[in-house]
Amino acid sequence: MPEYPQPAAEVGRIEPAPRRIRAFLAGETVLDTGRARYVWEWPPYPQYYLPAADVRQELLVDEGRTEETPLGAARLHGLRVGEFARAACARWYGADAPRGLADTIRFDWAALDAWFEEDEEVFVHPRNPYSRVDALRSTRHVRVELDGTVLAESTSPVLVFETGLPTRYYLSRTDVRFRHLVPSGTRTACPYKGRTSGYWSVRASDRLHPDLAWSYDFPTAALLPIAGLVAFYNEKVDLVVDGSRLPRPRTHFS
Repeated sequence: MPEYPQPAAEVGRIEPAPRRIRAFLAGETVLDTGRARYVWEWPPYPQYYLPAADVRQELLVDEGRTEETPLGAARLHGLRVGEFARAACARWYGADAPRGLADTIRFDWAALDAWFEEDEEVFVHPRNPYSRVDALRSTRHVRVELDGTVLAESTSPVLVFETGLPTRYYLSRTDVRFRHLVPSGTRTACPYKGRTSGYWSVRASDRLHPDLAWSYDFPTAALLPIAGLVAFYNEKVDLVVDGSRLPRPRTHFS
């Protein structure tokens, strides 16, 4: 059993999303609503189901086929904005959908260029209203090792506690031994923290271990304490916290 909180919502849960939701493709607004529904298709986070009336239907392309889903039959649509097209990226639910979902549309997240909750961009997927992400300053003694090589050591980390993930330890760059790190072109995004600004691989024991550390130079407002700090994947390095070596978890998300 993981030693950190797990997601609280079960598959099939439906709740109102009391936020203005907008999404864009090729500079055009595709949807704009304050009446979205959260639907949990799997426990970690929900998807948005959007009233068809709040979607610009002239941008939808009916593909003339229906897909059976756990929530009922959905008619498949693509999106077209000028020369930009996305095939089979929208599912329009009919009268047999569960409560509140009739005549709603569920888009594939990556089919749109950008999504916003109110006026803040959201990345990867909707934020789970039952999840917490807290960044707390600490005086714990944290040492990061790999194959016997010390990669970082700090007594002033910022600990990030995120529902469904192991605790992440963000360390000042002055506490990181960059001579063992090799810059990487990898970039990732997180709904709660924003877009990463840097990734590093680690060279240890004559081997290059890809993409073990990352940083957010410009995180979301709630995670400002981690700005510019560096974290390592607990799953791929050895962490010693206050003298105790932590077991490696299996989860792999930044």
